[in-house]
Amino acid sequence: MMNDKLTIAVVGLGHVGLPLAMAFAKKYSVIGYDSNRIRINQLLEGKDKTGQVNAQQLAESGIDFTSDPSSLTAAGFIMIAVATPIDSADQPDLSQLLEACSIVGRYMKKGAVIVFESTVYPGATEEECIPKLEEYSSLESGVEFFVGYSPERFNPGERKLPITKIKKVVAGQNEAVLDYVAEIYGSVMDAGIFKAKSIRVAEAAKVIENTQQDVNIALINEFSLIFNHLGIDTGAVLETAGTKKAF
Repeated sequence: MMNDKLTIAVVGLGHVGLPLAMAFAKKYSVIGYDSNRIRINQLLEGKDKTGQVNAQQLAESGIDFTSDPSSLTAAGFIMIAVATPIDSADQPDLSQLLEACSIVGRYMKKGAVIVFESTVYPGATEEECIPKLEEYSSLESGVEFFVGYSPERFNPGERKLPITKIKKVVAGQNEAVLDYVAEIYGSVMDAGIFKAKSIRVAEAAKVIENTQQDVNIALINEFSLIFNHLGIDTGAVLETAGTKKAF
């Protein structure tokens, strides 16, 4: 059952992690961890380089911003929201994610629930992240700690739609974990949650969400070039086409 006294930690305070921490801090005690001390110092000074949160909001959040990984020991629910870019060969770069797993593994307490927010390929959570957590914690997944997945759905630069207003996908390594993760996220997500059938399903869904977005952007960019040659305002075209439902 949900525990209002639960301490939550968010690992990685970038454009996804910081808004996530801010949302949960309205209901829970939150530890905001980032290995980048400069980033932590800026947040403590009321400065958010991503421009998503102002100084007053940071001061009033009550979040314990820290670069000390030992603070993670106090958390019963840990969200990992670090970047997963691609490398020069266009291959997934999981280095930051696996480093986060090693840090969390060293300091998480027995019984903790670890939820990944990072975008990964199907199978990465179970094949890459869980073994790393087990290696550094010497604990057994599914018995002594538990894992879930909830892919971020935040669009950088989107200020009109807070993350709490976007339906959240959640997944767990078993039914009990799924229900618990859904309960915790559901307690702050106004738009509700959707329970994916498995972690791999949720991972795959995130991949096609990103792919669809990229394809759509590329398509509209091509149309924009054509419209410019024709002397047509692309913005006006999109506004007009947007009057059709689900465009």
